[in-house]
Amino acid sequence: MASSSHRYFAIVALLAVSLKFCYCQNETIDVAAWGTAGVTWYGEPLGAGSTGGACGYGFAVANPPLYAMVSAGGPSLFNNGKGCGACYQIVCSENPACSGRPITVTITDECPGGPCASEPAHFDLGGKAMGALAKPGQADRLRSAGVLRVNYKRAACLYRGTNIAFGMDPGANPYYIAFVVEYEDGDGDLSYVELQPAGGNFIPMQEMRSAVWKVNSGSALKGPFNIRLTSAESHKVVVAYNVIPANWKPSETYRSIVNFK
Repeated sequence: MASSSHRYFAIVALLAVSLKFCYCQNETIDVAAWGTAGVTWYGEPLGAGSTGGACGYGFAVANPPLYAMVSAGGPSLFNNGKGCGACYQIVCSENPACSGRPITVTITDECPGGPCASEPAHFDLGGKAMGALAKPGQADRLRSAGVLRVNYKRAACLYRGTNIAFGMDPGANPYYIAFVVEYEDGDGDLSYVELQPAGGNFIPMQEMRSAVWKVNSGSALKGPFNIRLTSAESHKVVVAYNVIPANWKPSETYRSIVNFK
């Protein structure tokens, strides 16, 4: 038979585990350092809002690693395309259907008018992301609530097990190299992209009001191509070597073996 002291310590240990579990399950989010924004949603109730949107990601928005957890940004968030790829945490608590738990979304589209342009910050979420703000079984109720007030903050992007990819533009050719940059960890957005053709130097690329970068050349550029990326906020640099092969094709996606840390 266990002694009374052993029973006492067993009860204390069990209580400690229970308290820790309850704390984790009822985590309180301190939103004092968060901003406030409006939230609406668009598209299908379980969808990604649109097929790609203004940032140029195409069908990638609905597939892993984005999983339709995406948003169109109002003017301040989309920022003329410079906000494409940035990640934000959003927490909703004002409506009874809100879960009070943060979700993370990536900016993949633009919301230029209506409520998106009438307040300093506005997220127009895809239907799936909007539902993720709700308590279990309350997603449809939250989607029908109209414009919501939420708290938000910039967050690091994290696409576990995924490296940066380059989706070639359908109109790309040896004189016009253009691609969308996808799945950047960390800042999520870029300030500078450079292309190095075979046997040449790095060439600065031009951002196209989206996540698409381009370079026009007076002579045909030959691969394989190295691509040097600089993140927008932390100014970190990574180089994807030989990521676009010599026999590249328009509309193809080429995956690197690097990402920001």
